[in-house]
Amino acid sequence: MPLADRVLTIRRDPHSQEVLARGGDIEAHCILQRAGFIPVVRVHDSYHRAPTGLDEHDERRLATEAVARLRAVGYHVDCDPGFDTDRRPARDLPLGALVAQLAERIRQATTTDEAADALTELTASHDGILAAIDQVLTATAEFHDGLGDAADAHIARRLRYLADERLHVIRTDLAHTRDALADRHAPHPGRSTCTQAVPAHERERSAVCACPPPPRTVTVAPPPPVAARVRR
Repeated sequence: MPLADRVLTIRRDPHSQEVLARGGDIEAHCILQRAGFIPVVRVHDSYHRAPTGLDEHDERRLATEAVARLRAVGYHVDCDPGFDTDRRPARDLPLGALVAQLAERIRQATTTDEAADALTELTASHDGILAAIDQVLTATAEFHDGLGDAADAHIARRLRYLADERLHVIRTDLAHTRDALADRHAPHPGRSTCTQAVPAHERERSAVCACPPPPRTVTVAPPPPVAARVRR
């Protein structure tokens, strides 16, 4: 039997006639969003739905695409017959996963230079990740400028505010952090690279590397109860 978080249903609700997807884990939810579904979070329920305003053909196409993508990476999907498909599209690594590799580089960094190199990809002034996010926010604001609804102008102003104020603070702080690390040229005192080399003078045959033992953790005794410390 498949694990519960690897099982989903994609069906047309008999009451609302909406195409709904239920179940799955975080990865499945991301696949549903990329297929076009919209997440819905309620107090006692959460699921994904097809966007409003689609005709039946587009809903079927969207649901079928979601079934194909989910099954291609090993999910068990129970669906309406009209959504069933044998297609298994190849899955490219999402852009977010590529960016997350920077976090792994920082986790494995043993020097300030290595950490600074990873942060440079975020903070580069012209083609860094944060500069690209600035462009996305600005482009989305420009898109809303021409939509014509009363709320669109407000959304455009809000997006420009996020780019000019909130994102600017993040870019500035991270850039200072990156530059400070680049100037230090220091090893991280809590991290070291193990060469797995045994020194020639090592007497223990069980030794596998020259790394020093981890520091001992000193256990601090808890303070005595309040009643015991009060003098009468």
